[in-house]
Amino acid sequence: MLIKRREFLKISSLVTASFMMPNFLKAMTLDEALERNRKILVVLQFTGGNDGLNTIIPTKNDIYFKERNSIAIKDSLALNDETGINPALSYFKELFDSGELSVMNNVGYPDPDKSHFRSMDIWHSASRSDEFLETGWLGRFLDEECYRCEHPTQALEVDDMLSLALKGENNKAFAFKDPKRLYQTSQEKYFKSLYDHHHDDETVSYLYQTLGSTINNADYIFEKSKSKKTDQTYPNSQLGKDFKTVASLIKSDINTQVYYLSVGSFDTHVNQNDRQKKLFSDINDAVKSFVTDLKNDGIFNDVLLMTFSEFGRRVAQNASNGTDHGTANQMFFISGGLKKKGILNALPDLQKLNEGDLIYTEDFRKVYATILKNWLKADSSKVLGWKNGVYDFI
Repeated sequence: MLIKRREFLKISSLVTASFMMPNFLKAMTLDEALERNRKILVVLQFTGGNDGLNTIIPTKNDIYFKERNSIAIKDSLALNDETGINPALSYFKELFDSGELSVMNNVGYPDPDKSHFRSMDIWHSASRSDEFLETGWLGRFLDEECYRCEHPTQALEVDDMLSLALKGENNKAFAFKDPKRLYQTSQEKYFKSLYDHHHDDETVSYLYQTLGSTINNADYIFEKSKSKKTDQTYPNSQLGKDFKTVASLIKSDINTQVYYLSVGSFDTHVNQNDRQKKLFSDINDAVKSFVTDLKNDGIFNDVLLMTFSEFGRRVAQNASNGTDHGTANQMFFISGGLKKKGILNALPDLQKLNEGDLIYTEDFRKVYATILKNWLKADSSKVLGWKNGVYDFI
């Protein structure tokens, strides 16, 4: 049986929607469950460079209002005497007040890059700005932790393509947009019949073996996603659907410890406030449903939701009522198991800038090291090569 170019591309599209690696190409037994006492990490990526200064607002800083005379947020929700949060994130304010949200300000790295693609690669790989890595920080976590895993679903990304963050040298996460659609695609007779044929060509053989792994894991993910139905109502946005998928899997006995989602684009060069308000509203409503769902199931203390963006925006607004690419930004941490709550460090210093950009004070790799060591109980020095300590908020 000869493979045609069109068939090859169709197979490849299914394969690249998932994670694949040589040591998981065999058929797998699917009876291993995640231990109930293990912590779960959910990463929410704010794609496009969210404007941090209009997210966590320095309400008493005259420079902020002067440099942003038409886009400054004047009706923020107070977090303390000098800090507010964007009003579209009203549920984040509730989480803050209940001690279930922490904010790390001014997170970045030395010699920041303002390219979306390069800066995102740096955040995904946890590299230096002058270092190019082909593996991601969570992928390397899988390399360290999943040598004993029975099947490759320790990390899942709710997307059609797998991010660099979840690609290791020997292990990678599994990417899909919808468990049911993934399962239905994997069960098509076309793919099943192709998998039944043997191919000697190395590249083609790899694809077909990979297809077999996809079929097995698609069935596993789909079965787990529907095993614990939720009564919680989620918004009809794409992010709402994605969070509902993650919640259903967390509540099942799937072996997944890391989930990865994205929302955007936050590239707000023009009319920023309207765009940011719409995105924040979607995030706010989806996170509210997600957290409520976890609380109702009694598992919120064991789940940590972390947000990040590849960079912040410049301090001064531009001529189009937007902001241009900047540097440092804040990160949110949401959980019932936080050790330190609220504002974890000082707000950005708007008097001390680098050519109009914020100067970072917290290295994002220290945040990653904290997540790996304190939450996922992994060896952060092996995963990151980071030996400069960790934070104590989790």
